[in-house]
Amino acid sequence: MSFPPAQSPFPSFRIILLISILLRVLLILYSEWHDARSLVKYTDVDYRVFSDAAQFILHPGPGDANRAQGPLKDIFGYSLEFGNPYTRETYRYTPLLALLLTPNDWLHPSFGKYLFALCDIINGVLIYKLLVSEILPSIRRKEPNPQKFILSPRNILKRRQKLATIYAAVHLLNPLVFSISTRGSSESVLSLFVLATLYAALKGRWNAAAVLLGLSTHWKIYPVIYGVSCLGIIGASSGYGGGLKGYLRTLVNARTVGFGVISAGTFMLLGVGCYAIWGYPFLYESYLYHLHRLDHRHNFSPYFYLTYLTYPSFSELAVPEGITLWSRILRSPLTSFVPQMSLALGTGLLFGRKKEDLVFAWFIQTVVFVVFNKVCTSQYFLWYLLLLPLLLPKLSVSWTRTIAYLGVWLGMQALWLSEAYKLEFLGQNVFFGLWIRGLVYVVGNCWILAGIMDAYQN
Repeated sequence: MSFPPAQSPFPSFRIILLISILLRVLLILYSEWHDARSLVKYTDVDYRVFSDAAQFILHPGPGDANRAQGPLKDIFGYSLEFGNPYTRETYRYTPLLALLLTPNDWLHPSFGKYLFALCDIINGVLIYKLLVSEILPSIRRKEPNPQKFILSPRNILKRRQKLATIYAAVHLLNPLVFSISTRGSSESVLSLFVLATLYAALKGRWNAAAVLLGLSTHWKIYPVIYGVSCLGIIGASSGYGGGLKGYLRTLVNARTVGFGVISAGTFMLLGVGCYAIWGYPFLYESYLYHLHRLDHRHNFSPYFYLTYLTYPSFSELAVPEGITLWSRILRSPLTSFVPQMSLALGTGLLFGRKKEDLVFAWFIQTVVFVVFNKVCTSQYFLWYLLLLPLLLPKLSVSWTRTIAYLGVWLGMQALWLSEAYKLEFLGQNVFFGLWIRGLVYVVGNCWILAGIMDAYQN
């Protein structure tokens, strides 16, 4: 891995950080100005959902109207002054998110946007720190004449900081990242939990990593896939022998069981606490809904067209009489989990064997999870783009290949969006063509992922 020149003109990390903060503040201020004057809002519709849910929590209604319906209600009665965030239709997140955004009601309507932007900035700082302390020091430099490139520890640190600044800027100055957070999406909060989990794991603080993984999974269920690679690394460091028996012992031993118990315990503790206050609506909207979720609206998923053609008969409550068992299986929303989870968990088991490869394992797991998810929108891309700056230093890929990968990734989306525009704004019946472009998106992403796997240097 080559380092940039010591006198590189690239700005310092502090300057990049200040630019990133200023950019986000200006976009949030612009969003307020724009939304007050335009019918097409800059602010994401999800932000209104979050804000409404926060208001429902703060203002419980009389009697049972908009009241938390958990078991604690029977103990404390109406003295438990919590409203029900799920009174707001389409709010399908943890109630902790609505609690986090309650200042939207009594402080400022854009509080949540500033909070999400702050999480973006903290994520950039964590990426920078991980690059300097963990990622870059683990890379072996290959120089033609080592004696010619002997550097003092101070100069080595400076060059690492320069390179870390460049890679951190990939996150901090990514238009997709700062536009989504300033529009009011909460993805940056989850990203913070995921990065904090990774930070603790790479530092070898596995108990802290287990707690943070439990918190991340409570916030949104998908980070559970990272537990497999964590277990593989913890077990592999235990020093068990080879063969199938030795491999199984690396996965099931005192250390891995301890990690699983702490992580699952954190998840259960948060879940039981929320259930005690908000009851079944929390359980259904946050978790159970996503198991049978059907989204017939156009999205990148290869499953969307079949869902569209069979909606609403896809629902278990409306399965036509006489339909075969095989057809029922194919129509079931749970079927899509089979290839998705097989790939996500399988790659975690395959690549999660050394701590130095943890970023690579998580990146591969996340990409296959997103690509083969039954619903896929642009927001989901942030889940793996978050890990890309930490992976880039370990990729040996030419500029030609890099441009080709970037061109294909952007081109696939442009191809899909051009057809989606005809459907969304022109009202043309292009569902089949949109699905074909969705399949192109899947194939293109798999090609890029294969190239990244080939370019990875462990």
